[in-house]
Amino acid sequence: MSAQGDLLAALRKRSPDFISLRRDIHRHPELGFEEFRTSELVAQRLQSWGYEVTRGLGGTGVVGQLKRGAGGRRLGLRADMDALPIQEQTGLPHASCHAGRMHACGHDGHTAMLLAAAEHLAEHGRFSGTLNLIFQPAEEGLGGARRMMEDGLFERFPCDAVYAMHNMPGYRTGLLMLREGPTMASSETITITLEGVGGHGAMPQHAADPVVAGAAIVMGLQSIVARNVAPLQTAVITVGAFLAGDAHNVIPQTANLRVSMRALDREVHRMVLRRIHELVQAQAQSFGVRAQVHCEGGYPVLVNTPAETQLAREAALELVGAEGVLQQCEPITASEDFAYMLDAVPGSYLLIGNGDGKGDGSGGGHGACMVHNPAYDFNDDNVAVGSAFWVQLAHKFLVADAPAARDATAGVAAGVSAVAA
Repeated sequence: MSAQGDLLAALRKRSPDFISLRRDIHRHPELGFEEFRTSELVAQRLQSWGYEVTRGLGGTGVVGQLKRGAGGRRLGLRADMDALPIQEQTGLPHASCHAGRMHACGHDGHTAMLLAAAEHLAEHGRFSGTLNLIFQPAEEGLGGARRMMEDGLFERFPCDAVYAMHNMPGYRTGLLMLREGPTMASSETITITLEGVGGHGAMPQHAADPVVAGAAIVMGLQSIVARNVAPLQTAVITVGAFLAGDAHNVIPQTANLRVSMRALDREVHRMVLRRIHELVQAQAQSFGVRAQVHCEGGYPVLVNTPAETQLAREAALELVGAEGVLQQCEPITASEDFAYMLDAVPGSYLLIGNGDGKGDGSGGGHGACMVHNPAYDFNDDNVAVGSAFWVQLAHKFLVADAPAARDATAGVAAGVSAVAA
């Protein structure tokens, strides 16, 4: 058996303990910045394995640091811990015991995978350098990554590269998917408030109807993607809510639109945002109503750096072979606050298949149900593969500072640069 086969076998042997841990976390989901039980569980495990543990970074974040040898390289591996405000409908024995909260995105699994890797590296790790394990709160829209960084994450725990992994339903279990360049979209949350003149529905000539103006704006917004964004670029504008009035025969005074905007390029993001402001004001004026556009901000475009992605790609190929790796997957228009970390430190964000099949929550394919669905569950078969990948990557990145190792790492970067050029 190869060394990689031995590694996978070792992590599979230990995986039942971490599957149990994952299901325990699943039963006790905690929302963003409320992950007190989860972060304490993580901290206690890391301490028991000999990590130097820092609690409370960014509120409920935890960092476990392990140093070996005299190597100067520093690696960061990140897992998110928070759950979602969704009522679970899986009917599983380990289903959430808290009404209105569930791990509907697999962060329980991400935490379990990184903890399984942490135990193995503490007991069997053969590396020279510093390993920083980052357990992050509040990924789901609250910007926990940025909070940890504002709390001094990379000043207190400098990293030469940082990596994260997320499960992806719809792809076969354990498939490792990598991509260099823009990988996940930016996001912007926008609230449009229209103020007109209310009146009787039978006498609209005496009113300025914000509902009609809002309807025109909803349709007009789609023209931005169709006519202002280049065909080979990507942007999405979604009106998720249109709130106005509460009676059949009354023209309301105000209307509100709640909009989500995403893009895979920073310049496209800025252009679309500008066009939203222009279109809303012009449409509102044409209907005789006033408009306010409030942007709450969101996550930036997540961009994987080439050399770090190539290193992760090589680690994946060595671990599971070419049949187990999608070497350059398609980008995703969902957003992820790991983008903040990648704006500060080189690195890469990869995906692991959670199961294929129907993916509709009807039981057609274990792990195939899409995230943020009340029928979703993390696929426990990924615990072994995901944790083995983290171990393989750590050993590959934190090589001894011998000339041959440095030359090999430089060669990877030079080769990727040559391809890019």
